[in-house]
Amino acid sequence: MVHVLEEHLFNLEHQRSRMDRLIDTVRKTLASVKGEYVMSDEEKFAVFKEKLVKENEEQYGEEIRKKWGDGPVDESNRKVLNMSEQDWEHFKNLEQEIRERLEKSVNSGIRADSQEAEAIVALHREWLSMSWSQYTSEAHKSMGVMYTCDERFRKYYDEHVPGCAEFLRQAIDYHA
Repeated sequence: MVHVLEEHLFNLEHQRSRMDRLIDTVRKTLASVKGEYVMSDEEKFAVFKEKLVKENEEQYGEEIRKKWGDGPVDESNRKVLNMSEQDWEHFKNLEQEIRERLEKSVNSGIRADSQEAEAIVALHREWLSMSWSQYTSEAHKSMGVMYTCDERFRKYYDEHVPGCAEFLRQAIDYHA
């Protein structure tokens, strides 16, 4: 019983801390819009990240928390919120490079057991690790399956070249 109460208290304190940061951010943004305060680039970037995390929570929070649990989701949110602008840029560049290499591989008929597929999986592992609390090959393989089973992921990866989601799943199965 004590453990449950301590865990509940921890979660409430974490939520309060997040809400305090959000209130502070909204106050600064409002003052900035009114011309009473000039936000630094760092503050603008913090607002951008807070907005991304909030939108992700609103859109997918219940679903991902049910699937992965509160701890991993909270840690992932923390990792995103703690990213520097350089980290964020690297994160987005990795995402783009993965998609471009997937599309090129599928268009070229490259096999999932190739060195190129292995390189794509390594990039994908690095990309996931930037927002995951802990990388495991089992979780990576689970994501690969989700990319082909969940229409939202399949649509994202197959947007320009059909078959990219399936290729990525096979490559992850082989190389992760």
